[in-house]
Amino acid sequence: MSPEQYVQDKAAKSGSSFYYAFLFLPAPRRAAITAFYAFCREVDDVVDEISDLGVASTKLAWWRKECAAAFAGQPQHPVMRALMPHVSLYDIRLEHLHAVIDGCQMDLEQTRYLDFPGLQRYCHLVAGVVGEVASSIFGRSQPETVAYAHKLGQAMQLTNIIRDVGDDARRGRIYLPISELQQFDVKAHEILLRQSPWGYSDRFTALMKFQAERAHRLYDEAMALLPEADRAAQKPGLMMANIYRALLREIEAEGFRVLEQRIALTPLRKLWIAMRTNWAGR
Repeated sequence: MSPEQYVQDKAAKSGSSFYYAFLFLPAPRRAAITAFYAFCREVDDVVDEISDLGVASTKLAWWRKECAAAFAGQPQHPVMRALMPHVSLYDIRLEHLHAVIDGCQMDLEQTRYLDFPGLQRYCHLVAGVVGEVASSIFGRSQPETVAYAHKLGQAMQLTNIIRDVGDDARRGRIYLPISELQQFDVKAHEILLRQSPWGYSDRFTALMKFQAERAHRLYDEAMALLPEADRAAQKPGLMMANIYRALLREIEAEGFRVLEQRIALTPLRKLWIAMRTNWAGR
């Protein structure tokens, strides 16, 4: 299997909303974003699929060395072999890849966040930096587009956190800031139990509404930052934003019942949103 086929299969099998936006890119940019996304997926899978923290940490250290070797002209893993032809053209730097690894390392080292500024640091690494790289691959001419992409990445990560409260609790993780749990009088053990008799209390619903309102606010702020000159080039990012925001609204419509289920959009609906965004340009 060629490196290009490897990353294509990795992206397609993920079922991610990102994949639908990639379909509308010209072939060279599609190849670059697919390889970069496959890298992010590989590193994230280390945290999600390896239960032994020592083994997972060793694997992330291996990825850090592999990235350095790849930028020194000696890529070994098919993902890095697929990605390296694109790094100069789209200004993908070693520090970008290391930031993503740093974010995944945080998943191994902590399962709680004291406050939102702490969570923001995590979102910066695993989503904000990813948004910046993606915006470069999509094509940008204005410096303001970097700020737009970073904020959009954080908004989408907050949407992931809202969607995955139950899945994360199953792994012993709570990304909702402790200070905000306290603000709404929601106990950590209630979330970790997931199907406890306490169920979906008004306290939990109020907490989740607070999270959703913040995510919506970040989406609005991101869109306000996007320069009109780069709007056409950034359509794949707008597709992802519209898909993720539709997911957030679906979660709201379901009453934030995220503890015992993972609410998702159907592939057909994701494709339709991507197509509609492509036609409308926003």
